[in-house]
Amino acid sequence: MDVRFLQSFVTVVDVGSLAEAARRLDLTPAAIAARLHALEEEIGVPLVRRAGRSVVPTEAGIRILERARQVIRDVRDMSTVASGDASLGEFRLGSFVTAMGSIVPPLLGRLYRRHPDVNLFVKPGRSIELCESLVRGELDAAIVVEPQFAVAKGYQWAEFIAEPLVVVAPAALAGQDPHALLATQPFIRYDRSVLGGQLADRYLRDHDIRPHQRLEVDGLMVIAALVSEGLGVALVPDWAPMWDGPLKIARLPLPDRAPVRRVGLIWATHGPRASLAEALLDEALALFRTTRA
Repeated sequence: MDVRFLQSFVTVVDVGSLAEAARRLDLTPAAIAARLHALEEEIGVPLVRRAGRSVVPTEAGIRILERARQVIRDVRDMSTVASGDASLGEFRLGSFVTAMGSIVPPLLGRLYRRHPDVNLFVKPGRSIELCESLVRGELDAAIVVEPQFAVAKGYQWAEFIAEPLVVVAPAALAGQDPHALLATQPFIRYDRSVLGGQLADRYLRDHDIRPHQRLEVDGLMVIAALVSEGLGVALVPDWAPMWDGPLKIARLPLPDRAPVRRVGLIWATHGPRASLAEALLDEALALFRTTRA
C-alpha cells in the first residue's frame, strides 16, 4: 500500500474537498481522485462519498481514518527510529505567521546550539490549521496561540508567552485615557478571524465601547505602522516587536483586567521526536522568561 494514497485520503477527509486537498498537497484534483480510487480498489470498499459540495468519509472510511493517520506517522518516524537517535532526524515545526519573525529565529538559535545536527522543517500558518496538521501527523510540534478547544489525547500544549491586550496609540496621545481613545479616535481593528482580534472584540462589547472603525487588518506590525502614521488607535496583544523599532507609538494599559493572548507549544507526546519538542519548550521557557522579565 502506498502511504501517499493514505495521505491523500486523510487530507481529503480533513478538508472536505478534492480541490483543497490538491492545493495542500501540491497536486491536481485529478491526481487526488486517482489516488483515492486506487486506495479504494486495494482495500475493496468505498472510503469517501460526495455530500453536496463536500466530500465526506463513508462508514468504512471513518473506521480506518485514525489507523491511516497512525500509519503515516509511523512511516515518517521509521528512519529516525532506525538511526537509533530519537532526538535527531527531521523535526517538523509549525509556527503562526506573526511568530515567524520574532519568536522562531532566537528560539531555533538556542535549539541548534543544543542540538547542532537536527534537521528542521518550519511551516507557517494559522494556529488552528497548524493544530490540524499536527493531528494529521504532518508536524511534530507547533508554536500557536492557545487552542480554544480540548487538546486531543496524545498531544500537549504549554504556554511560554502571555500577552495582555493594550491600546496602541500615536505617541502624541500617550497618557490619555485608553477607553476614551477607543471610543473617540478612528479605530484600527485587529482581524476578528484570529484569537487576538476576538479577544479585543469581546472586551469592547463587555465594556460597551463602540469604536469608529476605520479598517480591519490581520498583522500586528502593520497595525502598529498604521497607528504610527496617525491613522487611529488599536486594541491588540502586547507584542514585543512593536516596541523595538522606530515607530512613534505609545502603549496604554487597560484600566480593567486585560484579556490575555497566550502563546505556547503544542506537540505529540509520543513518537521519536517528542523529546526534541520538549527540548524546544525548555529553550522557549528559558528564552522568554529572561527577555520578558
